[in-house]
Amino acid sequence: MRSQSQELKSLIKEEYDFSKIGSMQVDLEFDYEKNRAKTLAVAKANNLKLKEVLPNGKKVELQEIGQDGSPIYYETYADNASQTSRASALHSNGLLNLDLDGLGMQVGVWDAGVALTTHQEYDVRAMIGDGSTEVDAHATLVTGSLISSGIKRDAQGVAYRANVLSHDWTRDKIEVADAAANGLLLSNHSYGIMPDRVPDWYFGSYIKVAQDWDNIMYNAPYYLMVTAAGNARHSGDNESPIFGANMDGFDLLLGFTIAKNGLTVAGSNSKIDRYGNLKEASVSAYSSYDPVDDGRIKPDLAGDGSSILSTDANSDTSYDVSAGTSMATPGVTGALLLLQQYNEQLYGSYLKAATLKGLALHTADDVDAPGPDYKMGWGVMNAKRAAEVLYQKDFNSHIGESSISSGETFEFSVKAKEGETLVASISWTDPASEYINRGELNNSTPALVNDLDIRITQDGKTFLPWKLNPKNPNAAAEKGDNLVDPFEKIEIPNAQGNYTIIVSHKGNLLQDTQDYSLIVSGASFTECRLNAPSGLAFANAFVSGISLEWDEITDGLYEVQYKNEKEETWISNFTANGSATLSDLVLSENYIVRVRTFCSQNMASEFSMEYKFTFEGINTEVGVLDIFQTLGVDNSINFSVYPNPAANQISLLTEVGESAMYRIISASGIELKVGQVGTEPIQVADLATGMYILQVKDGDSYRSTKFYKN
Repeated sequence: MRSQSQELKSLIKEEYDFSKIGSMQVDLEFDYEKNRAKTLAVAKANNLKLKEVLPNGKKVELQEIGQDGSPIYYETYADNASQTSRASALHSNGLLNLDLDGLGMQVGVWDAGVALTTHQEYDVRAMIGDGSTEVDAHATLVTGSLISSGIKRDAQGVAYRANVLSHDWTRDKIEVADAAANGLLLSNHSYGIMPDRVPDWYFGSYIKVAQDWDNIMYNAPYYLMVTAAGNARHSGDNESPIFGANMDGFDLLLGFTIAKNGLTVAGSNSKIDRYGNLKEASVSAYSSYDPVDDGRIKPDLAGDGSSILSTDANSDTSYDVSAGTSMATPGVTGALLLLQQYNEQLYGSYLKAATLKGLALHTADDVDAPGPDYKMGWGVMNAKRAAEVLYQKDFNSHIGESSISSGETFEFSVKAKEGETLVASISWTDPASEYINRGELNNSTPALVNDLDIRITQDGKTFLPWKLNPKNPNAAAEKGDNLVDPFEKIEIPNAQGNYTIIVSHKGNLLQDTQDYSLIVSGASFTECRLNAPSGLAFANAFVSGISLEWDEITDGLYEVQYKNEKEETWISNFTANGSATLSDLVLSENYIVRVRTFCSQNMASEFSMEYKFTFEGINTEVGVLDIFQTLGVDNSINFSVYPNPAANQISLLTEVGESAMYRIISASGIELKVGQVGTEPIQVADLATGMYILQVKDGDSYRSTKFYKN
């Protein structure tokens, strides 16, 4: 597995227009210096504090003077007060057993100060990125939630072997623009504008700070900003919300939390079962609601921010518990980092930010009424499901990065998986809007520049994406023409048959083109079936080899493995046809051969039965090693383990009862392991390389499957 190396960063940078990025960086630096001088002058003239620590321990700093003259203060979004994240399903001992931990990956953290980089949980993986010297407790908590190694088990971070570049927030836009231009994929911002020190028109407004962040992400399309929604729901700070009374909690998001291209995180209280399924979820009592004034869906999704144990800045061995959207945000950021690591592991590249954001929203767990809402956006982050969609690419899912030109329409035909929900979504990094609000209360001017559309049709019927009504934020989501969001999603429950997905746009596109990402799940993208090849037979023999044939499977790619029975290592070849040549064979030596079907890059059947033969040239005969048949393996039952082949552990991909027992049997029929199927993976590291049977007794039923131990 490669890390986020300079080579991979260089591949990202090759796609960037550095003339535009350079011009943007100059503008940001100029604006900062100009505004900083103005900020210091206004502070002096009005006896304003530049920094202060509130009685509750929260840090506040005067960041700039708004265009209307309002002083804009940054504050941290956490309260003193531990974390369940389905990103744990991606860890080595998780439900998917993917061994993802963030090793070699890098994430930026901007906060009120820098983290205590010497903390025992970080080793040497936390570094100061901007020369700041002010160590901050909040930054240390956030950094721990991301990368703590787990010396204290309950404080382990989501990406517990990743690296953090820690910065203070003073020059956040300038520093992020430079880091993004150099290949940074993600940054975490668990802070925002202080809501009780700005006029009401600021709430929900697309102002210059949101425009600047959108511009950064548009010019560095692999970079995604992840920010906290804030904890102001019961503050009553907005006396003139777009809907309801000030204590209803709506219309409270500010500044960069409203940027179109970033991902804004709400807090949730969630209950997850041992299979990673969401059983209950509700928005946290503190988490700020939206809508944005133009009706966009914010926050984007929710993470668990309830009483999180993490690293503390008092000493290298101290810990503290905190709660708030500040703590929900690094849980989501860390999960997104693991998904980038997984995509690179599977496909050798990183996802563009629009794809990563789209994947998170596409796979989030819906909460309450169907569709999004203005409380938790598209639902609760589900890193497990997102990883499954990545893994099943070109088999049961589609993930495509493309572009559309002015006047162009894209059509894509799919076949639904019967009985499942067909889900299709588009996501794009939109150009920064030229419009910014300069003081008008609840101005509904859309910030969206390029309005892309997705539709699904079948037999004359058109299915539309979700949308929300900002004039009634409590109402359930509707289906219709979404005019404001740079993410659109269509869901068709119990889909059957063939559908056509259509991507188009309205009006003229800025610069006549727009990149976008299309994600589809709940469909079949190949006629291939995950069945081991049958009908294996030898054809022609020659001096040092022999031809093997089998019954072809539609759209199948085949892996043929063979070895001398005295050897441990298999020789592996791939072919798109129902035949292969086994070469370099030695007369009178015994060999074993097996074949399996690949239906996509990752989706493979189990191997066929192993066939043993003695190579005697044209007189070669074959025999089946049928121990698996005698032990009752039934490949027609939907019962399997993951990963297969396995290295250290296997996990069931089928739900069983709490009292289910397992046993592992060798190819010669010897029982090797017995135990109860629990929530933890089954350890197989002590088994020798070879084929085994896992048999599970669940009540009165027995189910078996084969797995191969590397």
